[in-house]
Amino acid sequence: QVQLVESGGGSVQAGGSLRLSCAASGRIFSINAMGWYRQAPGKERELVATITNSGNTNYANSVKGRFTISRDNAKNTVSLQMNSLKPEDTAVYYCAILWGANWYWGQGTQVTVSS
Repeated sequence: QVQLVESGGGSVQAGGSLRLSCAASGRIFSINAMGWYRQAPGKERELVATITNSGNTNYANSVKGRFTISRDNAKNTVSLQMNSLKPEDTAVYYCAILWGANWYWGQGTQVTVSS
C-alpha cells in the first residue's frame, strides 16, 4: 500500500516563503513522476509542478520563477520550495506520485497567504 505524507503547510504573509515536503512509503520503487497540485476554494484542482525520475520539471505558468520542485529518489521524497508567495497561492496543496500506471495522492496540506 502506497502512503504519502505531506508536511510544511501553514500561514504566511505575501512575499514570504514556505517549503512543502512529501514522503512516499510502501513497497514502491522507481517512481515515474512526482508532483504537487493545489485546489483553492470553489476551484478545480490544478497542477503546480511535476518532476520526472530523470529530473525534468514542469511548472504552471503562475508559479514559474517563484516555486522550485525537487526530489530525492533514494528517499522517495519530493519537495516544493515556494518563494514570493501571493494571496492567490492560497489553497490545499496535494502531493502526488505516478507509480506504474497509477497516480497516488496525499491528504493535502493547507497553505494560506495573507495580504
